[in-house]
Amino acid sequence: MSQTPPTAVIYYHPDGYTTAGPKLMGRNAAGESFLRGFFAYGRGDDSWAYVTQAAHGQHFADAAKGAGKTGRVHAVDKNNLPALGQIGVVYYPGPGLGEHAWQRAAYGHASWSLCGITHTTSSAGAMDAITDLLTAPVQPWDALICTSTAVKNNVEKLLQAQADYLRARLGVTKLVLPMLPVIPLGIHTADFIYTPEQKAAARAQLGADASTLVVLYTGRLSFHAKAHPLAMYQALELAAQGLAEGQKIVLVECGWHANEHIRQAFADAAALACPSVRVVTLDGRLADERQTAWAGADVFCSLSDNIQETFGIVPIEAMAAGLPVVVSDWDGYKDTVRDGVDGLRIPTLQPQGGLGSDLALRHALEIDTYDMYCGHSCSLVAVDVAACAQAFGRLFASAELRQTMGQAGQQRAQTVYDWSVIIPQYEALWASQTAQRLAQGADLAALPHPWPARMDPMQAFAAYPTLSLTPQTMLALVDDSAAIAHQRLKAYQALAMVNYAKLVVPDDAELALVIASAAKGPQAALALVEGIAADRQAFVFRALAWLVKLHILRIIQDSRTSDTASVAH
Repeated sequence: MSQTPPTAVIYYHPDGYTTAGPKLMGRNAAGESFLRGFFAYGRGDDSWAYVTQAAHGQHFADAAKGAGKTGRVHAVDKNNLPALGQIGVVYYPGPGLGEHAWQRAAYGHASWSLCGITHTTSSAGAMDAITDLLTAPVQPWDALICTSTAVKNNVEKLLQAQADYLRARLGVTKLVLPMLPVIPLGIHTADFIYTPEQKAAARAQLGADASTLVVLYTGRLSFHAKAHPLAMYQALELAAQGLAEGQKIVLVECGWHANEHIRQAFADAAALACPSVRVVTLDGRLADERQTAWAGADVFCSLSDNIQETFGIVPIEAMAAGLPVVVSDWDGYKDTVRDGVDGLRIPTLQPQGGLGSDLALRHALEIDTYDMYCGHSCSLVAVDVAACAQAFGRLFASAELRQTMGQAGQQRAQTVYDWSVIIPQYEALWASQTAQRLAQGADLAALPHPWPARMDPMQAFAAYPTLSLTPQTMLALVDDSAAIAHQRLKAYQALAMVNYAKLVVPDDAELALVIASAAKGPQAALALVEGIAADRQAFVFRALAWLVKLHILRIIQDSRTSDTASVAH
């Protein structure tokens, strides 16, 4: 029975695909959700992972089994990288394709395709990874998925600035770029469907009766790196002044604070800016508290104002839960939320370009931490408080509007952002990458040093020794017989300072052939390996230097003329 091959090899490190780690970030949640979606909706019976540790391969196998995959699990590591070519595409959960392109270069640029994805693009590491795409051997059959049109614009700006530098510095006119498709993140929409009983229980737990309007924010509770809450607090206070008789507002903040200082900062700001609103904090890392938050809410709000954000998955989750959303008109929210249909987008403002160079330089020089860089930047981004208050007022005043927008958003989430829809887009991209690689890859000329910064040490340091071992180098056995040479060699091989280098040592049978040949008398180095299998000759020829090192062989003559013979590679 024929099997369907998988569409990509997943670069797998457990940290990138789990929310169970000590420091939960958006990329962790996105990676965990993607892997679950890939196992559920990806084509292919078997599963392939590229891992850097054997334990990670087992972790991936456990994840596949837990997701119901019954096919074989294949783990590729750096000892057998060419195996990646059997599938043809490697998916890496980040923008850093350059490192992997250099590793691929050793085996041929067209051996497989690489596919990365943007998460945050404001960190030094992410920005360096993106600009490095222009100097690393990334190919047209590689791709960097941009999760929103806003982040694609940011990526293009970084690439253009780097191209301008290379043109001015080196006169570069030819640039090779990867594909930059826009594919949104996905969610499992069924996870956000709640029964009337669950909704009633959640509202009871929140102490919310029929006259209470529950507004939900979920995500990391970070004013400097996620969404500054002050605009939301101020808008809710303004909206509270216009409530109908008997109505009241509860704000649920479902997330987690990094430390006590940040927790207190949120509490102090809410007490000052929205004293008419009761604030409930739930731990977003706990499943039952997340369910209480989602099931008990009437309206969702996320006024992201941070350059750390690129896509923003929580509004889609809110839409899947049937909630109308009030969001800032910012980054990926521009793509996902249809203003006036699924909810309301609130205008944002930031200074024009050229007025933040000092912030970039402080970050670049490490005067400011990344957190402070994000915090300083977001302090100059404003969300229209009055417009937000009006949006809340419209939704608070009309249960019908809340229901209409909630239903529209839920349908959009299910038909556009469910992983069952997104994974086929990934697979279509991967198929396109493979087609382009197969069509164009054969035309690439191989370079003598495909990875210049990792050159063959025998070439890079060729000026260091007195002599080079060449096919014409004359060698002879030091001892009077092969038996004595074997005896001494075995004794040396038992030494820790010798046997650590097993990687470069021929096997016993090959060493015996070399010693037996040398015992016949002085010979050119090439002649000593003529009895070795063709595919191993270069390896054993190189090890003749090791035998000289151990004083098993000795040099009796060296030809300094150009080589006329060669060793098979």
